[in-house]
Amino acid sequence: MSLSLASTIRGVRLLPWRGLSTTCFVRSSKGHEVPMVTSVDFTQPMYIDRRETPLPDVRFVRQLTSEQTALKKKEAGPWTKLSKEEKLALYRISFERSYEEMKTRSSDWKTILGGIFYSIGLSGFFLLWTRHYVYGDVPHTFSEDWIAMQTKKMLDMRVNPVTGFSSHWDYEKNEWKK
Repeated sequence: MSLSLASTIRGVRLLPWRGLSTTCFVRSSKGHEVPMVTSVDFTQPMYIDRRETPLPDVRFVRQLTSEQTALKKKEAGPWTKLSKEEKLALYRISFERSYEEMKTRSSDWKTILGGIFYSIGLSGFFLLWTRHYVYGDVPHTFSEDWIAMQTKKMLDMRVNPVTGFSSHWDYEKNEWKK
């Protein structure tokens, strides 16, 4: 009894957590491991480009190319010898966007508004289509003549004379009570 209980607990414990593993490798059908995604180490400081924190903890470019390394060595000298493009390249090593670029608003609202208008138009088209093809003609019971005849019949039958329909009709004057 205790052996089957232990194996059941072990099976239940392993089953749902297998997919939530922190490993970045997946075993293929042939038995060898294939890299699936690169894992992110959240214990290290990360680059965040936000207006609220204009100075991130780390630089934007972590692994410098040979050109960037040469530019960093040239940075140690006088800045008057650097061209505008080189100063901009040095800035882009440390930061992805400037503060002015961070302040510019995105144009995502246009896409959202377009999606809303598209949905409203599609709904309107669907409504017109259902009115034309799904619903038939208006029933004859909605015509003015039919409603007048039905009302007259209900008044003649004195339908619900205490608190209902006929209680609002004055039978002596043949008109609705005020």
